[in-house]
Amino acid sequence: MPSTGTADAARPWRLFALIVPLTAWSAYRPHDAATWLLEALPVLLGLPLVLWLWPRFAWTRLALWLMLAHSAILLIGAHYTYALTPPGFWLQDLLGLSRNPYDRLGHLAQGFVPAILAREVLLRQTPLRPGFWLGLLVTACCLAFSAFYELIEWWVALAIGADADAFLATQGDVWDTQWDMFLALTGALLAQLTLSRRHDRALAALAAPKMDHH
Repeated sequence: MPSTGTADAARPWRLFALIVPLTAWSAYRPHDAATWLLEALPVLLGLPLVLWLWPRFAWTRLALWLMLAHSAILLIGAHYTYALTPPGFWLQDLLGLSRNPYDRLGHLAQGFVPAILAREVLLRQTPLRPGFWLGLLVTACCLAFSAFYELIEWWVALAIGADADAFLATQGDVWDTQWDMFLALTGALLAQLTLSRRHDRALAALAAPKMDHH
């Protein structure tokens, strides 16, 4: 039977506390308050949800660190707006690009991080094992998540009109939606190619205490 995690594992309060100063900084006088809320909402809702559900599903340390890295990307983008982030301008100058690419990094992470999270859930909650079908379903989950996020952006644009420009971060690119989904796909594949073995070891280490207990 697939493992749901160690129910008695302590919640990672100290680990998640690392994101608190960044959240406070991000929320302090952001470039646009409404855009900040839209961009930061996944962090404000997601991390507390992880802690609340922890007794029933304790994530691997690898998954937790990826969550925190993704949260940092979102919070920095939320503070400045994606089109105006200083790290993005640095990359733009370094690579000679015509636009701030920080939103591209965000959508790459939108595939990379959820790939490991989806992989963990599927391996622990279903009979799936590492292999072709697992990889296919993980990739499909990431593409579905990316497409749903694009729908959210569309709904926000319909609801608030031109005020949604900072949230959409298209920067005049008519192919921005397609780029976003392509980068999510790239991130999902890259995560599985580079982290699958490490993730398998993390899952084994998570299951080991429970096996020893029995």
